[in-house]
Amino acid sequence: MRRAYLRGAGAPVCLAVCLVSCGSGGSYVNVVDKVRGSGQVTVGTKWDQPGLGLKPDAGDPQGFDVDVAEYVVKALAQGEDVRITWRETPSSVREAMLQNGAVDLIFATYAITEARRPKVTFGGPYVSVPQDTMVRATDTSIRTVQDLRGTRLCLAKGSNSYRRIVDPPPDGKLGLPARLVPAENYSDCVRKLDAGQLDAVSTENLVLAGYAAAAPGRFRLLNDPIGEERWGVGIKKGDTATCEAVNAAVAAMWRDGTAARLLRKWFGDTGLALPSALPRPEPCP
Repeated sequence: MRRAYLRGAGAPVCLAVCLVSCGSGGSYVNVVDKVRGSGQVTVGTKWDQPGLGLKPDAGDPQGFDVDVAEYVVKALAQGEDVRITWRETPSSVREAMLQNGAVDLIFATYAITEARRPKVTFGGPYVSVPQDTMVRATDTSIRTVQDLRGTRLCLAKGSNSYRRIVDPPPDGKLGLPARLVPAENYSDCVRKLDAGQLDAVSTENLVLAGYAAAAPGRFRLLNDPIGEERWGVGIKKGDTATCEAVNAAVAAMWRDGTAARLLRKWFGDTGLALPSALPRPEPCP
């Protein structure tokens, strides 16, 4: 775990929203009350995705999702200091970590899907990202998504992106036959792609662009989008107050230009057409 401090106008104070006591031992009705009452929050991100959430050998994770998390947490704290404890949240355990209280919020390329709604309350989304496909730069046999027929496609644990390619409508989009190659996460997918153990990795283009930029000349994106994923903020199921506060913070982030600035900061050199508008917000339960 890593901790970071966001400085506000003053030190944390005990608010009326604190039910038992202030500080780490207090009990709070929701996350936004915890942030304002204790000045502490635990945030889950990816630690292995360049440009989004990548943890160096020393220090906190870095990337677009991390910067978005810091903006939103600062907004929730309403100008008070807040300490963020960062925890790694791989795709396969995101729901469990919210449910058992290991994290308070998740900013981890967390696509909003119908299958996840029964287990998670989603704030946002804070960005809508096209799904694309990445192959080895030397592989000239795959130029469009239709060329994925019969190829070896990565299946990252806990991710649903592959379904758009292999599942027929309405659950998927293309219904192409492909051999699914399991992997622990998208970093494992990219390692296997580089080693020739699979032929393609398909997920949101910002994820793929981060990996491609980290290994210049090794990979290329097809630039053949198949639908879009909306990345939401993972919140424990039923926490309406935090959902509403997160949505207000996300709207402010787009309104004041921060969202566009952060996208340019992390992906401005990729050549991608970057998201340019606030996605339609999710209704809070």
